Amino acid sequence: MSAVIEIAGLRKTFHTLRQGRRVAVDDFDMLVEAGQVHGFLGPNGSGKTTTLRALLGLVRPDAGRMSVLGASSPDRLPEVAGRVGAIVESPQFFGNFTAHRTLRLLALAGGAPTARVDEVLEQVGLRDRGGERVKGYSLGMKQRLAVASALLKRPELLILDEPANGLDPAGIREMRDLTRSLAAAGVTVLLSSHILAEIQLICDHVTIVSRGRRVAYGPVDEVLAGFDQHQWQVRVAELEQAAQVLGRAGLSVTGHPDRLVVTGVVDPEVISRTLGEQGLWVRELLPLRPDLESVFLELTGGHDHVAVPRQVDGAPPQDGVIDLDVRENREVDA
Repeated sequence: MSAVIEIAGLRKTFHTLRQGRRVAVDDFDMLVEAGQVHGFLGPNGSGKTTTLRALLGLVRPDAGRMSVLGASSPDRLPEVAGRVGAIVESPQFFGNFTAHRTLRLLALAGGAPTARVDEVLEQVGLRDRGGERVKGYSLGMKQRLAVASALLKRPELLILDEPANGLDPAGIREMRDLTRSLAAAGVTVLLSSHILAEIQLICDHVTIVSRGRRVAYGPVDEVLAGFDQHQWQVRVAELEQAAQVLGRAGLSVTGHPDRLVVTGVVDPEVISRTLGEQGLWVRELLPLRPDLESVFLELTGGHDHVAVPRQVDGAPPQDGVIDLDVRENREVDA
């Protein structure tokens, strides 16, 4: 695969009125290869949007190297801008314009054929609402319109920052289907979202950032495997006796009122055989695998320090102190 996005050593600081100098992105690396649907995750204030804005030439970084579709950013970004569609932060539109007129003006300004307007409205589920003024749109409809605007140029790379913001469950599912169809058509997608279950369903690779530093990177399955403790949920009729038997066999057992959790067992046959030899028959034996939400929280929340997963990208993750009490600050570009 060829790299569509490369970021190495990115650093960006801001001056804030309340906190003085603040590091938003600190020695950050990212690699997105052609054809990927790449999830970009982090708590509020972790540096995701700053990274995307720097990549697209909207803020000036202090240090680092970036490229988009092989062109260095921001110097050569105009050479590939026509091949990139992006939504960063909340979309802003003229409220008195209809969606159709808005997209037509954007198509004319960007050199896209105006015939694309009806096509992209259809793609995002707004075909029947295209003649309505944008000021009457809900937040979710505005998000759909923003995605439509990013699709006008038939981009090779699509960057979406919280595209499901304001969408109801049906809209989220439609956005998921749209993302998958675009990926199937060869579009590389970089997707930032707080809906972690959606990221796990849609994305094949993921980068997790906290306090401006990368804390995990790689294929989603490998990132999750790095946190797999090989746990099994066991239900038997005689819980206390079963716990004693498993404990005597050297297994790590945690008791609960209605089940046992056995940790560190790769082959579940060990559990069923150990209990069966003592006449204890297993009613339920289920694997407890980590999901993206649990891994995300392990890395970015509820701990004084970032947990260290197994390596998935050839280099150890960067450690850092996590503070989830992130508030808005007025920022001045340094």
